[in-house]
Amino acid sequence: MKYVYNKLVRDNIPSQINNQDGRKAKYKILEDEEYIKELNKKLLEESHEFIEANKPEELADVMEVIENIMRVKNINWDEVSTIKKEKKDKKGGFTDKIYLEYVEEERRNIEEEKELNKSWRSNLKNQI
Repeated sequence: MKYVYNKLVRDNIPSQINNQDGRKAKYKILEDEEYIKELNKKLLEESHEFIEANKPEELADVMEVIENIMRVKNINWDEVSTIKKEKKDKKGGFTDKIYLEYVEEERRNIEEEKELNKSWRSNLKNQI
């Protein structure tokens, strides 16, 4: 039997598979451009797994992927923390549990419509 995964996995997974009788892993090392693309996919995968389970183990996986994205993109925690603080100071956090139902506008707002019509938003509604 062949089970096709075609996904980014943790570094020790191939050797763990190959150390089991009757199992052989076929894998490759990604170039940076493809690696970033696969890290982005992995972030979605791990986020979905966290949403399903809401467990610290799954959140740890999300953080592992984020840390690798930061490493490859040369983004450091201080930079992220500064931006996070600036956004929180300007827009607030999420602690007050505010759920925006709608906004009424007198004129059509094309930028708002583009933002609301992004394909991942409709997928999000259907998944959670």
